[in-house]
Amino acid sequence: MESIKTLNGVGPQRAKILEKKGIKTVEELLYYFPRGYEDRTNFCDIRDAKDGEYVCISATVYSPVRETRIRKNFTIYQMTVFDDSGQIRVLWYNNRFVKGVFKTGDNVLFYGKIAVKGHQKELENPVYEMPQKQHFIGKIVPIYPLSANLTQKTLATLMEEAIKKAGNLEEYIPTAIRQKYGICEINFAMQNIHFPDNFLNYESARKRFVFEELLLLRLALANRRNANQKATRTPFSDTECAKEFIKTLPYTLTNAQKRAIEEICADFKKDTAMNRLLEGDVGSGKTVVAAVGIFVAYKNGFQSVIMAPTEILAFQHFESFSQFFKGTDIKIALLTRSTKNKTKMYEDIKNGEYDVIIGTNAVISNKVEYKNLGFAVTDEQHRFGVSQRANLAEKGENPNILIMTATPIPRTLSLILYGDLDISVLDELPKGRKPVLTYAVGKDMRKRAYAFVYKNVKLGMQAYVVCPLIEESEKQDLKNAKDIFVGLKTAFSDISVGLMHGKMKAEEKDAVMRDFLDRKIDVLVSTTVIEVGVNVPNSNIMIIENAERFGLATLHQLRGRVGRSDTQAYCIMISGEESELSKKRMKTMCESSDGFYISEQDLKLRGPGDFFGTRQHGLPEMKIANLVSDTDILKLADLATEDIMQNSVEISPTEKKKLFEKAYNAIPESVILN
Repeated sequence: MESIKTLNGVGPQRAKILEKKGIKTVEELLYYFPRGYEDRTNFCDIRDAKDGEYVCISATVYSPVRETRIRKNFTIYQMTVFDDSGQIRVLWYNNRFVKGVFKTGDNVLFYGKIAVKGHQKELENPVYEMPQKQHFIGKIVPIYPLSANLTQKTLATLMEEAIKKAGNLEEYIPTAIRQKYGICEINFAMQNIHFPDNFLNYESARKRFVFEELLLLRLALANRRNANQKATRTPFSDTECAKEFIKTLPYTLTNAQKRAIEEICADFKKDTAMNRLLEGDVGSGKTVVAAVGIFVAYKNGFQSVIMAPTEILAFQHFESFSQFFKGTDIKIALLTRSTKNKTKMYEDIKNGEYDVIIGTNAVISNKVEYKNLGFAVTDEQHRFGVSQRANLAEKGENPNILIMTATPIPRTLSLILYGDLDISVLDELPKGRKPVLTYAVGKDMRKRAYAFVYKNVKLGMQAYVVCPLIEESEKQDLKNAKDIFVGLKTAFSDISVGLMHGKMKAEEKDAVMRDFLDRKIDVLVSTTVIEVGVNVPNSNIMIIENAERFGLATLHQLRGRVGRSDTQAYCIMISGEESELSKKRMKTMCESSDGFYISEQDLKLRGPGDFFGTRQHGLPEMKIANLVSDTDILKLADLATEDIMQNSVEISPTEKKKLFEKAYNAIPESVILN
């Protein structure tokens, strides 16, 4: 496609502005979709125009524009126009360009907002055109996202030229797919997404481009999944041994855990590498599922590795798996930056002296060689970069990969975020686990909340206090971690208060967390860095300051840090805002402990752009699709993907080639992070 510079009106300066918006070619401009539309088709007589309405009026100039300077930097330009039904005053503020444009007797088309002041009707800052040059009045007009030095008129004019210049666009969604799913042709869609003749045509055009965007994304992910499945490996011949390990557990697994283990064992039997996401709420028992997988790998003669995002979480995994495999011959190594005599450990791992290696990203160091890595587990995968996860997969000969996350993701997002992975969901909590009692209170209840913390600490429990800021901000009246830490140390002089935040070095955070785990700290004041990972069974209270500042999914993750034992746990959310949206969000948290339901609500309330980490998960920015409101079209795109991948509709080789080329080029390899 041609450069944007080939369009009239795009010189070097404007080209730079457009390039900042990711627009370098005519095609990229065409895919810069409007964010909304103005319906300028509603013509009415002056007499019928009502206060607050946006209308089009065809009127005659009664008197030329008069200039009235109200004060410095504020000038009003006004004139009177009339039609057969009455007259109206037209005003512009600080727009000197309208002076001299109109002559008495000129017929002019206006579009703008009506204001009624006393008995006088006014049209404020309207768009105007002469009938002989009518262009953007009398139509449905696109409204584009703007930036400095770009006006709506400029963009609309450029878009008209781009559509002409592009000519007859080549269709690449196969005819059979379009017919089956009711998708319109690309040229009709392109014209009507930018300049729709009516809103029915717009809806048809929008459906086409939403479907196209989601279909290309799903196909790109399906391709990756196929590529993963072509990577052959030695299958595990014995998976029945999983039952042997499960019998040794002191508790009964949930049905969800049993189902996940069956799915993992079925993958192990294949001669292609497993790529599976194990998704489950905090406390749903992901660790024991991973332990079963490790045991099966061991029984089949393979090593396993577990990569955790922090040293203290790696240490907790080391302790957990040591307990799981007590009484077996399985040898476990802990490899982090603090590990002594790493050279000897590297040698032992290479020689197969260790069956399970648990650690931070030290486990993917160039110095680490595995004898026969068959199973690799990544915990809290979104905390790692794409290269780190790729390095882990490359440490063996196509090892089976299990990615664990305690972040429940709505299905609509899962299709996009993890479309190249198989997914196992743990949607049950173990029996006997008490739900965390959750309360939302105003600032006036703060003293009582902290008195409750003090009382519980004196009874031998521990508590978290979570704040949205590290230090006080002049612009925001929010509780901050450092101030609360100082205040609590003064108020609670006979108990130990600790502080942790994201600006601390990793070793400092680990030291504070270890002290909390060892009960040297009774109350830990922290930012959201405690959201993921560490299990402190003795902590039973969490206070969340300025809870309205957090997404629902983040609040749920934070709440999951307490209630890790059979002691009743409490979460008290102190909110500084009384808006209806804030009340609705707090109510959701108080009424539900289901992470999947909460994540769905979070997505609906905040939208995909702000959803607790869609950015960190690597969700590509959507040009037109909305993963909240377009779920129906996403389902169609998902069904179409299956049709295409399974050859269940008649598509010619040429059509398929065109489509997959588009899918491959649409999404850079670096975009999807899994």
